[in-house]
Amino acid sequence: MSDPFPLPTDLAGVIPSLIERFNSGKIEAMMTLHDPESVFVENDGSTITDRSQLAARLQRDLELGVPLGANVRHVFVAGDIAQIVVDWWIDGRTTSGEKIQLKGAACDIARRGADGFWRYYIDNNQGTAVRESA
Repeated sequence: MSDPFPLPTDLAGVIPSLIERFNSGKIEAMMTLHDPESVFVENDGSTITDRSQLAARLQRDLELGVPLGANVRHVFVAGDIAQIVVDWWIDGRTTSGEKIQLKGAACDIARRGADGFWRYYIDNNQGTAVRESA
């Protein structure tokens, strides 16, 4: 049986893979797109490195039940590391019927592993926002 969410071997596949995984609502699909050593940057600038805390944080977004959309603005590559600047949005009604509009300009870092797959290394969904120090 083939993987319904294959990991991207091409950097151009990272954001489409993110969108597909997010919109599936499956936390396992989201977690496999994150490098085992990945960091998630919270809106206040604090970071999450613990895998169970990362899963809980991502699960909260998935539970909204509203699809993710995104447009890639820039991609910069240095060997097996890439910076991806992407405009994203979550706009619609939650599973409870509440109207929600979230958006941002992410500045994410992806890393190509020894297996040839690209994964999130730093997930910074508010990457271009000015923040207070955490």
